[in-house]
Amino acid sequence: MPLTRRTSLTLFLAALLAPAFAQAPARSAFEPKSGQAGKDVVWVPTPQKLVDTMLDMAKVTRRDYVIDLGSGDGRMVITAAKRGARALGVEYNPDMVKLSRQNAEKEGVAAKARFAKADLFETDLSEASVVTLFLLPDINLKLRPKLLALRPGTRVVSNTFTMGDWKADRETTLESEDCAGSWCTALLWIVPARVAGTHSVPQGELTLEQQYQMLTGTLRTDGKTVPVRGKVRGEEVVLVAGGHRYRGRVNGGTLELR
Repeated sequence: MPLTRRTSLTLFLAALLAPAFAQAPARSAFEPKSGQAGKDVVWVPTPQKLVDTMLDMAKVTRRDYVIDLGSGDGRMVITAAKRGARALGVEYNPDMVKLSRQNAEKEGVAAKARFAKADLFETDLSEASVVTLFLLPDINLKLRPKLLALRPGTRVVSNTFTMGDWKADRETTLESEDCAGSWCTALLWIVPARVAGTHSVPQGELTLEQQYQMLTGTLRTDGKTVPVRGKVRGEEVVLVAGGHRYRGRVNGGTLELR
């Protein structure tokens, strides 16, 4: 059967363009490089040993919902998912997001490890029970009001960098071959309940001032006023007043002391 003019033209163009397509280099797979630029920070991978330590400090279990801000290649989220937790990685670089999803698939935890291409400042953190981050001090300070507004007891863990004058509840530095001295300090904060003000407690009238988790104030009891110092960890409160140690809990906004 003779070829039509259109068919002949199609075959001619295919033959002409085939060498060009054959020589076009295939797009290589994305490979992140330590120190590569990002929206808010450069990317440096957290050593796996410190990932494990950060999640250990936060006592992550299958009951938790972990949000990792600036999730990079996804290792924090994937490790949390392997512990049974639901986890979300927030990352602005779309190539990193794609790579993280591939890594989660390879590790068999894609159902629990999710990744979103999003701005960490605009992300809703309200459902998180654990927030992890490896950001710079100035970014931590910008995030601090949002973190302090989370539910009391929410755990916040940072690689290396602090929260200004909000002192960490716990700090651990690893010394191992994995770390080689850099990026190997984990800092943990427990979001404190707000207890500043005057409370009527069985012991008398308690007035507290609060600086993050640290408490000072007075207790007026039996006609005397004694100084108070203490700490709030999540919803749990410990106070020392007049040589006595008291424990309490914030319940629905009310401080119950015993």
